[in-house]
Amino acid sequence: MGNALRAVAAPLGASCGALALLVAYTATGAAGEAPPRIQVLDARIMAAPAGSGSTTAYFVVRNAGTSKDTLLYADSTELGVSVLRRSVRLTGTGRTDPVWAVDVPAGGTIRMAPGGLGVVIVDPPELKAGQTLPYTLWFRQSGKVAVRATVTESVR
Repeated sequence: MGNALRAVAAPLGASCGALALLVAYTATGAAGEAPPRIQVLDARIMAAPAGSGSTTAYFVVRNAGTSKDTLLYADSTELGVSVLRRSVRLTGTGRTDPVWAVDVPAGGTIRMAPGGLGVVIVDPPELKAGQTLPYTLWFRQSGKVAVRATVTESVR
């Protein structure tokens, strides 16, 4: 009986070790689909005079990965409340609607711009062209992506 236990000990130990490594590999999220690779570029905020009710921030979000990700929200500790919004035109009039999430397709790019998708900043402090401020975009898979946004007079 002792010889039989010694004979199975090495293969059983190797199998348990391999199983532990596979469990750790899948728990990290590395197994299966490759993760998205999010880059935030061209981060800019419209200048706002003191007392203005709101202003807007725009970002270019690029996903260089092979699986999609989802932008959930954006915020800045120095700017107060930020809301993802999309401008909608209906029969000559316009309005903005809240957006709860924005999919960023694998290999795709989302370009925020006036008349489309943007981040509305409610009750901003006075913002002058040339300032840079921290902004964080939060994604379902990639987590938080921190950038520095530049205050501009106009959006290109």
